[in-house]
Amino acid sequence: MSRVLNEEIQSIDKIAPGIFKITFISEYVAQNARPGQFINVKCAEGLNALLRRPISICSVVRDKSTFDIVFQIKGIGTEYLSQRNTGDRVDIIAPLGKPFDISEGYKKIAVVGGGIGIFPLLYLLQQSGQAERKAAFLGFRSKGFIVLRDKFGKASDTLNISTDDGSEGHKGLVTGLLEKDLEANRYDVIYTCGPTPMIKGVVEIAKRNNIKCQVSLEQRMGCGIGACLVCACKTKHGDDWQYSHVCKDGPVFWADEVVLD
Repeated sequence: MSRVLNEEIQSIDKIAPGIFKITFISEYVAQNARPGQFINVKCAEGLNALLRRPISICSVVRDKSTFDIVFQIKGIGTEYLSQRNTGDRVDIIAPLGKPFDISEGYKKIAVVGGGIGIFPLLYLLQQSGQAERKAAFLGFRSKGFIVLRDKFGKASDTLNISTDDGSEGHKGLVTGLLEKDLEANRYDVIYTCGPTPMIKGVVEIAKRNNIKCQVSLEQRMGCGIGACLVCACKTKHGDDWQYSHVCKDGPVFWADEVVLD
């Protein structure tokens, strides 16, 4: 169950151009958050940033009662959040949303992330103790934007990186790395988060190879609890479709549930 919390910042660090990591002290979130869930952050006081910002939970250290979020500055709200300091307290609602399914039956798993979409996939890997093989496929704009390489390397058995410009790893789309890997390997499930075109590509690859796939959608949100319509997305309903809320019904969906326009 989510709660409104006022939690302390243990540390805040710039880890790439325009990208920041905040570690919060929160016993409640550390004990209750599951991979794929997010927090809704009040970035500033007053009228400057009225709406909260949804940010994925990136990792959790339960025995230290801490959790991390990583975010990119995209507007005035996240700009204010990046200017917070160690010791500041931040108003958050957490944990929110439907998590990934990391059932015991999934022994071979793959995660595919693009850009800032990689962040919820780290916690998923860290919590997938049931998996016998864990592969990570991460795509970035260029070498300078690669983040959390060491953490993903530790959390996975194989780490595959692509960059758009070829400055690091495979040159081209991260979906190309996945397709190449599937020539020799098989997975029980693929999890993906990132830009919609990348998600579409992953879903198509999973479908062609008859592999289960879960997607985590990135959407603008207002309330974060399903009371507004800001984060509506199309989901399949029999032979038709209907609108669902990414914040409440997601952000994680099975690939065959959503209509990716």
